[in-house]
Amino acid sequence: MSRHILLTGALAVSLLSGCSFQGESHVKASSPGELSAPVAKKIPHEMTIHGDTRVDNYYWMRDDARQDPDVITHLNQENAYADQVLAHTEPMQAKLFDEIKGRIVKDDASVPVKKGSYFYSSEVEGDDEYRTYVRAKDFAGTDKTVILDVNALAKGHEFYSIGQLSVSPNENLLAYGEDTLSRRVYSIQVKDLTTGEYLDDKVEGASSSIVWQNDNQAFYYIKKDPQTLLGYQVYRHRLGTPQSADDLIYEETDSSYYTGLSKSKDGEQIFIWHASTETSGVSLVDANDPNATAQAFYPRETGIEYEVAKRGEWYYIYTNYQAVNFRLMKVHQSERDDRSQWQDVIAPNDKVQLVDFTLFDNHLVYEQRENGLPRTTVQNLINGDEYPLQFDDSAYAAYLTGNAEMDNSAVRVYYTSLTTPGTYYEFDLASGEREMLKQNQVLGDFNPDNYHSERVMITARDGAKVPVSLVYRKDRFKKDGTNPIYQYGYGSYGATMEPTFSTTRLSLLDRGFVFAIAHIRGSEMLGRPWYDDGKKLTKKNTFNDFIDVTQALTAQGYSDKDKVFAVGGSAGGLLMGAIINQAPELYLGVAAHVPFVDIVTTMLDESIPLTTNEYDEWGNPNDKTYYEYMLSYSPYDNVTAQDYPNLLVTTGLHDSQVQYFEPMKWVAKLRELKTDNHTLVFKTDMEAGHGGASGRFKRIKEDALEYAFFFDLLDKQDEQ
Repeated sequence: MSRHILLTGALAVSLLSGCSFQGESHVKASSPGELSAPVAKKIPHEMTIHGDTRVDNYYWMRDDARQDPDVITHLNQENAYADQVLAHTEPMQAKLFDEIKGRIVKDDASVPVKKGSYFYSSEVEGDDEYRTYVRAKDFAGTDKTVILDVNALAKGHEFYSIGQLSVSPNENLLAYGEDTLSRRVYSIQVKDLTTGEYLDDKVEGASSSIVWQNDNQAFYYIKKDPQTLLGYQVYRHRLGTPQSADDLIYEETDSSYYTGLSKSKDGEQIFIWHASTETSGVSLVDANDPNATAQAFYPRETGIEYEVAKRGEWYYIYTNYQAVNFRLMKVHQSERDDRSQWQDVIAPNDKVQLVDFTLFDNHLVYEQRENGLPRTTVQNLINGDEYPLQFDDSAYAAYLTGNAEMDNSAVRVYYTSLTTPGTYYEFDLASGEREMLKQNQVLGDFNPDNYHSERVMITARDGAKVPVSLVYRKDRFKKDGTNPIYQYGYGSYGATMEPTFSTTRLSLLDRGFVFAIAHIRGSEMLGRPWYDDGKKLTKKNTFNDFIDVTQALTAQGYSDKDKVFAVGGSAGGLLMGAIINQAPELYLGVAAHVPFVDIVTTMLDESIPLTTNEYDEWGNPNDKTYYEYMLSYSPYDNVTAQDYPNLLVTTGLHDSQVQYFEPMKWVAKLRELKTDNHTLVFKTDMEAGHGGASGRFKRIKEDALEYAFFFDLLDKQDEQ
């Protein structure tokens, strides 16, 4: 978990003149005829630690209740100002919206996944914003029945999101969570699939994970802390009883851990997952015992991560124990607590990272990454024979998906590349023969042969080789330094941004943009050491890598140095904030979405969601060493009186991952100190959270806004 419906009727912005003053938010006048940007009031707030005092003039913007009139008024003013500044781009936004929407198949269905007696899938029709979930007795769906119509449930809600759908073992009951505020806090309901009626049971304040007990009389869920939004208690809810009577099965007392739930593929055990940044473990619950308690699979050890899967009487353990890039081991259930009995299935390899695996009755399928390139292998568990799965592109992403049962005769893989739309394949486990189940359709004149992708290695300032994935339209690219470039980055939590296809992105490529993903340190593109070299006291490598990639790509002719755009969200928004403090002159425009920019203040406040979970990612600033290092790059703390690029900043008022007040404060400080006349607009979705607007078409509007913002900057650049 990481830190990744525009307001209508917003207050009109008054055109006032004068300087900033304390006690009242107002707007700052520009030259005659120009629009005026909101200016926030300044109320000094001192924070002292380690003998160092910081003064935050915009600390007042934090309102956990999200009801403070001054806060809401200022956000409304910012929205109104953004609407005014961007009003002339509305025709382009509308054109882009129609263009992107026009590539999307209106009537679409997912590939059915078999679980128990049914094949489960979802479908969407016409202008539906949400999906309808269905099931059938066969793959073709000849006797298809609706189990949940999300469009009907979402009526009357500005935001609506469904969590995990969990069907009872007897296949008669459906439990699911719904979130109408975008805080990722769910209310769980239970629907009788035989009658279509809802049970009286309702569980509030939960995460999205739900797992049924095998007698169909109870389910397990995770309760969230209402302040930190941390899921920390696992309860068993018996049908027909009030939530207050639920049994507490497990409570996480260490606030640096996340808690998760799942069920073994054979349905015999419930797994409670414990995960911090650098340590993880599993507890087991007998799914057949209505009075079961949780038992640790193996004691947690600082710095040791492990996950488990079950196959008969054997557990398979994915772990970094004596394996920097992870290994796969196995142990008989009777000896799981004796690690000396754990046996290697896939031995550790310092140059090859083990990424994922799935088990079947007689086969193991596992994914690895070497030098940033993936490969997938099938191993026969009876005789040990292996063979690789064959794909078409040299650089691609492949994910194991929909493999819900042990007795499957084939493994399902989702495959995509920068030029290949998402494709579902099944590979026969015995022969390796491949069958395409579905390729996502792109409407219009899309032809993959019109596009070309590359993978280049850029030498960073310290000699490290940074992988970069590139894609462009062949007839609009000459590598002569004239193309605009859209450079994306994230670089945190070990999250690897794979080279995947995007229909939305075609609107950039068809207009001559080069699209680049900088696989900077902080990801795991080059294995676990690549992540370790981009967090805590090496975090600045993430920012340096991104800047070095920008400079190298322009030097090598991939882009015009005056037409560089950078984009990042969440922790990638921190990246955006850091690079514009360090090298603002490199970028014409930057989009920072739900940006995590006030890192020191946030990481000193344990009441803010995610803070304690992330000490191993960023460091704990209560330690002076980490405090000083984090303070040296914190985007908010390092805003200075200098020229900044044109900026588009977005957030959601109800964001549970990065609180709205971080970008709000950052924008206010930028407005106060920046010395340029470049555009700075700040849009807050007053109904949404970290994931942005709900609904498949509403989200396109956000993409259209960003693209129109960039295209407008290019037009102005060309006019100069």
